[in-house]
Amino acid sequence: MIQGTASDVGKSLVTAAIGRIMMQDGYRVAPYKSQNMALNSYVTEDGKEIGRAQGMQAEAFGITATTDMNPILLKPSGEMSAQIVVHGVPHTALSAREYREKFLPEAKDTVMSALGRLREAYDAVLMEGAGSPAEINLKARDIVNMNLAGWADAPVILVADIDRGGVFAFLVGTLELLEPHERARVKGFIINKFRGDLSLLQPGLDWLEQRTGIPVLGVLPFLPQLRIEAEDSVVLDAAPARLAGSSKELDIAVIRYPRISNFTDFDPLQAEPDASVRYVNTAAELGTPDVIILPGTKNTAADLAFLRQQGFSAAIAAALRQGTQQLAGICGGYQMLGQRLLDPDAVEGSEPGESEGLGYLPLSTVFLQHKTTVRVTGTLAGGHPLQLGGVTQQEAANIPVGGYEIHMGATTNHDAAAVRSLFRLDRKDGQEQLEGWGTPDGRIWGTYLHGLFHNDELRRRWLDGLRVAKGLAPKAVTFSAADLREQEFDRLASSVRENLNMEAVYAIMGLPGKEE
Repeated sequence: MIQGTASDVGKSLVTAAIGRIMMQDGYRVAPYKSQNMALNSYVTEDGKEIGRAQGMQAEAFGITATTDMNPILLKPSGEMSAQIVVHGVPHTALSAREYREKFLPEAKDTVMSALGRLREAYDAVLMEGAGSPAEINLKARDIVNMNLAGWADAPVILVADIDRGGVFAFLVGTLELLEPHERARVKGFIINKFRGDLSLLQPGLDWLEQRTGIPVLGVLPFLPQLRIEAEDSVVLDAAPARLAGSSKELDIAVIRYPRISNFTDFDPLQAEPDASVRYVNTAAELGTPDVIILPGTKNTAADLAFLRQQGFSAAIAAALRQGTQQLAGICGGYQMLGQRLLDPDAVEGSEPGESEGLGYLPLSTVFLQHKTTVRVTGTLAGGHPLQLGGVTQQEAANIPVGGYEIHMGATTNHDAAAVRSLFRLDRKDGQEQLEGWGTPDGRIWGTYLHGLFHNDELRRRWLDGLRVAKGLAPKAVTFSAADLREQEFDRLASSVRENLNMEAVYAIMGLPGKEE
């Protein structure tokens, strides 16, 4: 089990790296996180929803993700409440207190049965903890850290982030707050995100091992520009809100509202050589980008109210008048572009409600009790309004499209003559449908399709359309998002293998190491 001294110390990536190394060494490995809290989620091949990190780890391990890898997913919908997803299906919505008092006492069977199935199917399971195992107020009903390690009889490796400072205090302090039997499970330390001269750190490592009797298994260097998606929006705090002298020709602004979800949709755009993606926190930062994107959200009505309160609606309108080429919405952002949002069953709020959309598209959305989670494939629809570069309308109809949907709203078009459909999709549930709508000039468009920009040809042709409109030459296809992802998994694994004592890790797991 990989645990951490705090949130965002790198547990998910360390787990991904060790599993990738084990896969390279011939093992069949599965990731597992009993309970995950995240707004970035992943749709499995059978249309179920799990934490994005476990989906990413499964891909890194070369296996198909299932709900057993993350049987309980918490999706915050407010400051004190969350949607509880059990084995990929929404179960209920509870406050933090209700979750602890009503749900957690019954959760052990759910998490242990899932873990048992993984143990039967794979050579090894890499379990990931959540936050810190030393949260005193949460330990009594813990199902994701030391209690789980005890139920599973699993050794623990503790990860700390040196980049944030105080690494020795984090490690020793965590140990001090553990019970003796919990402390006995900790078999090694990993110090993550190191920058600098390792020889200067060595005296501290020697002291740490002498003080605790626990070995430091590795000091992992900080990997700049690692293009593996993050799960938590905390990483956006480090993302640029301004161009800051960027030499890239295309400026894409993504509105960062409080409940932003599935922002990994835009990772492939960030990897393009000519596109700058910036996450905008205030209307004053917006300016006049080439494209404004309203991303997904866990609570459309609440984040729409945030847009209005912060002056974004006026700033967006001004940007469109002053030269912004396109306004796009993905999932919740797509719903915002319509005229009305209706919540008769209080799916999003504590009571039924109705709110006015931004009014750019003749659509209304009704929030339903049923959640749509499905993978889809298809092509661009005939007569689609997307402005693509270097391709004719007829050729564009053959461009493949794939992705996934996660939403609890049904959107209706009230004026078919005013908009055109974007995609013709063959859904994994057997249905074929026209999906997404946009104005005929392509300036305003929206879709429920997550993963849209992971489609290489579509992404590049769309960017080239923006280039052509600015008088720039198109670039054609620049890279494969899937190939880049595999390269980054291997880059991560190579760095960790070089700096982590994998022989000791295998010994802790009771497994023989790589056969030479």
